[in-house]
This record gives sequence, structure tokens and C-alpha cells, in this order.
Amino acid sequence: MRFRHPDGTVVHLAYCTNVHPAETLEGITAQLDTYAEPVRRAAGEPLVGLGLWLPVDAAAVLAADPAAVTRLRGELTARGLETVTLNGFPYRGFHAPVVKRAVYYPDWSETARLDYTLNLARILAGLLPDDARRGSVSTLPLAWRTAWSRTRTAAAARNLDALAAGLARIEAETGRTVRVAVEPEPGCVAETTEQAVAVLSGVDHDRIGLCLDACHLAVAHEDPGTAVGRLLAAGLRVVKLQASSALEAADPQDPRVREALAAFAEPRFLHQTREAGPDGTGLHGTGLHGSDDLGPALAGALPGKAPWRIHYHVPLHEEPAPPLTSTRPVLRDTLRTLFGGDRAVTDHVEVETYTWSVLPEAARPVGDAGLARGIAAELAWTARELTALGLTALAPVPTAPAAQKEPGS
Repeated sequence: MRFRHPDGTVVHLAYCTNVHPAETLEGITAQLDTYAEPVRRAAGEPLVGLGLWLPVDAAAVLAADPAAVTRLRGELTARGLETVTLNGFPYRGFHAPVVKRAVYYPDWSETARLDYTLNLARILAGLLPDDARRGSVSTLPLAWRTAWSRTRTAAAARNLDALAAGLARIEAETGRTVRVAVEPEPGCVAETTEQAVAVLSGVDHDRIGLCLDACHLAVAHEDPGTAVGRLLAAGLRVVKLQASSALEAADPQDPRVREALAAFAEPRFLHQTREAGPDGTGLHGTGLHGSDDLGPALAGALPGKAPWRIHYHVPLHEEPAPPLTSTRPVLRDTLRTLFGGDRAVTDHVEVETYTWSVLPEAARPVGDAGLARGIAAELAWTARELTALGLTALAPVPTAPAAQKEPGS
């Protein structure tokens, strides 16, 4: 799905395939028939974007075989699908029975993370539609915060320098630009945009920027306008937006609220929980009270005197059952900040609700068709929000890259 901002920027809208379990190239290709094409049909669109998640082993196979990349691009095109962005945050095993902190390894102090990300960039250079101006790969915000040290900080800096050099080589060899987008997340070395500015102050800002996840932004209690202004003032591009909403509990001391929250405390993913503190102090220098998972928060790790925001991506198009709500207003503010002005601040939007399979049972989709309808509804909701901000939906007709402006220029 493509839109044109009034400034001429073509904005790509996709959904992230990390919602689907597959660890092999064969499984990823099968997803196109099982999920992606049904999503496109349910959305009633001639073209739908995919933010592909390629686990490390599948990425290694593709990066070593340009012909396989060409075949995958052909499979996408034949089904009315396109890819301009990849999700390079999870390394492997994202649908294992228990993921939790494993998703943060290897981190950016390790060459395995560098090698994986450069493989993704090389693959994406081969998948990009001919008329796409650039590609993007999102990645973790260096590491989980514990056990981070000066030695690991120095190693990460070297790897990010090597990443920028590798991206430049890929562009020189292929003629395609791919940028990497570091994604702040609760509990990590860069939880907030302020911390991201600090840790990325020395990187090549032409090659490395920010992935702004609206769920994470909300959990960190950041104001979207302030956050984006901070990034731009520091010379950091918003390379990609992940359109997402967090779970919110207005009164975590209410027994009805706690009972509802308990249904979201599940064993696969980490659900960092944040509560505003009255004194401006708190976890990891954020001014918030924090728990690294929802279960401990319910067990007493947080005071419960102010609303909780929980890192639990909930569907965009509908609110959770009362008494819970979502941070959809923060997502709307984020979209308005990025696209409601005279200039588009980014050109890649990826709907990323990977938690469909672990929602409370009454909220889960029924079967593959139900999941496809749910994702299509999220895309439709996001499309309506973009058009309400003045963007125009585009038919899938090639657009010359030279006619497109740099976002924010």
C-alpha cells in the first residue's frame, strides 16, 4: 500500500511478518500463500507491503544466493506483494514457547548481529521494487540494559561503524540505498529517544537512524512531538515507523483491572510495564517506575498509584475489552507528528502486532482466515489515519525515484 504526502513523498505501508512462525526459507515462502495474500484479499487492495522477518538461517541462505532473492521477489510480485523494509530485531526463534529476553541476543557488541544485519541489507537491496527510493532494516537498541559495560559499548561502536561501511559497499555494488533503524525499547540500553540520541551520537547518520515504535514510545511515556523534534535536532532520521499500540490500565489497584491484566501475563514475550513516578526519578533514568514483565508488576513490583502502560502490542483497529484500554491516542499523535505537517518525516510505516497468537483467548482470531482479516483491518485503520492527514492513496503504478523527495527535505 502506497500513499503520497502533499510534499510529494511516497509513503509505504506494510505489515510485519514476525506475527507468523517460520524459521526456514521454505516456511517463509509458504507464508505468502497462507497469510500474506489472504491479507491482501481481505484488505481489498491490489498491492500490500510486507515487512519481512527473515530469521538468521534463512537470511544466510538468501544472502549467499542472489538467484534465490530474485525468485523470492518474483513470488512477492506474483501475489500483489512488495517489500521495502525488513524487521531485523529478532534473530531466531521468535515463536518459541518462551522468548522473553532471548530476543535481545546476539546484541550489537557481537559480530553475529553485524553479520546478520548486513545479510538482511544485501537481501533487501535485491527485493526492493525498482521504483522504491530506499529500503530499511530495523534492529535492537544495542542490547538489554543489564550486563552492559564500557567494553561492550566500545565493541558496539566498532560494529556500528562496520555496519555503515557495509551499507555503503552494498549501495556501491547494487545501486540501492538501505538504512538501518535502531528501535528504542523498554528495558534496553536505549529505552527512550533521549537515550538513543546519546548512544548514536557517533554513528554515520546517513546510514543509521531510528525506528520509532509507537507502542514503545507510549510505554516510555514520551510525547511524540517532543521525541521527533529531539531526533531531528540531533541529525537522526526517523527511518521507519512501527505503527503499534500498547496496553494501558488506568487504575491498576482496581481488582477488575488486575483480573483483566492477568489474562495478558503470558509466557512467550516480555511485557515491560511502566508507571509514572511522582518525583521524576525511577528506572534506568526515565523518571518511571518499571517492571521488566507484567507478572512481577501484578505481584507487587510497581506501586500501582498511577496508570500502567504495558509493552504488549494490541490490535490497532479495536480497543481491548473494558476496563483496559490502549495507547492508540499516542499512535495517532505519532502519525500526526510524522505526516501532518508540510513535510513527511519518514516514508516507511510498518504495522507490527506480533502478539495475535498470545492474546487472551476470547480476543484471538479464529484460524488463518481470522488472522488475515484482523491484520487487514489494522492496515485499513492505518490507511484511514494517513488519508485523514492529507495523504493520497496511490495505485500500484511505478514511480520514478528521481521524482520523490527525501522525507523532511
